[in-house]
Amino acid sequence: MKLLLLTFFVAGLIVIGVISRKKSKTTSDFILGGRNIGPWMSAFAYGTTYFSAVLFIGYAGETGWNFGLSGLWIAIGNSLLGCFLAWKVLGRRTKEMTTRLNVMTMPDFLSVRYDSPGLKFLSALVIFIFLVPYSASVYMGLSYLFEEIFHIPYNFVLLLMACLTAFYLIAGGYFAVALTDLFQGLLMIFGIVFMVFYVSRAPQVGGIGSVIERLEAINPKLTAVVGPPGWKPLFFLVMLTSLGGWGLPQMVQKFYTIRDEKSIKAATTISTLFALIISLSAYYVGALTRLFFDTLPVLNGQPNPDMLIPQIIGQTLPDFAAALVLILVLSASMSTLASLVLISSSTFVMDILGSGFKLPIVKNKPTFMLRLFCLIFIALSLVVAYKKPSIILNLMALSWGTVAGTFLASYLYGLYWKGTTKAGAWAGALSGLAISLGLSIYFKLSSNYTTMIGTIAMVAPLLIVPLVSLVTKSLPESHLNIIFPSKLEEKIHYTLGKTKEVLNNDLG
Repeated sequence: MKLLLLTFFVAGLIVIGVISRKKSKTTSDFILGGRNIGPWMSAFAYGTTYFSAVLFIGYAGETGWNFGLSGLWIAIGNSLLGCFLAWKVLGRRTKEMTTRLNVMTMPDFLSVRYDSPGLKFLSALVIFIFLVPYSASVYMGLSYLFEEIFHIPYNFVLLLMACLTAFYLIAGGYFAVALTDLFQGLLMIFGIVFMVFYVSRAPQVGGIGSVIERLEAINPKLTAVVGPPGWKPLFFLVMLTSLGGWGLPQMVQKFYTIRDEKSIKAATTISTLFALIISLSAYYVGALTRLFFDTLPVLNGQPNPDMLIPQIIGQTLPDFAAALVLILVLSASMSTLASLVLISSSTFVMDILGSGFKLPIVKNKPTFMLRLFCLIFIALSLVVAYKKPSIILNLMALSWGTVAGTFLASYLYGLYWKGTTKAGAWAGALSGLAISLGLSIYFKLSSNYTTMIGTIAMVAPLLIVPLVSLVTKSLPESHLNIIFPSKLEEKIHYTLGKTKEVLNNDLG
């Protein structure tokens, strides 16, 4: 059964790569799918990038073990703040402005918005330094599931993931990623539904109706509104995993690519429902871990919460359902990996090699360079996943809060507030970066403080940017009129931006 489903999965990805190749001829096609991606593909691309395999293998299990049912607040925050409000607040505005200004990456947007090439270079470096190692973390933890439960060699799984991702990403660019995410997202839904069904009917659980009673018998706080660790750790978890997505380039990219405002409305609903299904199911299963174990499972002589969900799967799911979960984890991993690699390679090629070092080959053969660096970054992430050097592992732990802290405030205010100055944007980016790195070093990279540090790194710049902007020189009125035109001018510039993009791509 496992081999049959895996064969179906691999065949589906190969077909998608072949189909998508014809739709990825220009730079805009490769990076943004020609800005013509429909609502279903956009919504699933957002959702599958959001929820990686880390959620299913380790994060949900550890959170449920510590917080019990109150871990479901994270799922609600991810769905409402991380998905629904993100699409509502950022979606239409990002689509309109990035199309009108003809920008394709987050560094490119910040550079044009604040008339600051230096901000583009800094942003591109942050993405390269922190997202490339983060792409390697997508592989981490898979060994527990595949080696301990499915008895499939970890190295084989890594190589399979890397080869398949490289094939469809290099062949079809963003369109292939989005189409694959739709395919994989549907598989994720089937897999998580089967997992909830079989885990809930296990003798240790006794059905969904018995969950509260059995958890209360272990510890009444496991069913409280806020679990044993208290409200502060829970608040930081909700904020980092929900608001953090607003400042992550791999998430924001989905707003650049969607077809039109009508599609944004549909995608908002679809992505929110997808998030509710996936996150509520994952954190629900995580909350049940106390019913299966009295103490944390041990790996190599040490208690390891990452073993909770894999061992529950091994105990409760029949072969065919376990095979679906195998595909679920592969799908979640590959979707996130593809988005991270595409963002990293496009930023490195267009913003560092192209705009920064002005290499002629980037101008003459941009799609070749994009494909080349996608391959290089996938290979790099594979090497990191094999070797696991300590410096890279530390960068992985910092990546989410550092990247979101660097971009969130400057990006958000840049969309809506004319009064945001160049100095304010720089202050926001540098303060988020400094807070995340400084506090992490101060606390000796302890995982106990990761969510707190990430939250502070995101929230502080939201206060710093307006404060600095109020006391520093405004951008020229002529520049602001381009960024924030009147409604009529906005429509004209939007149309001209689309036309210019098509002409540039055709000539390129």
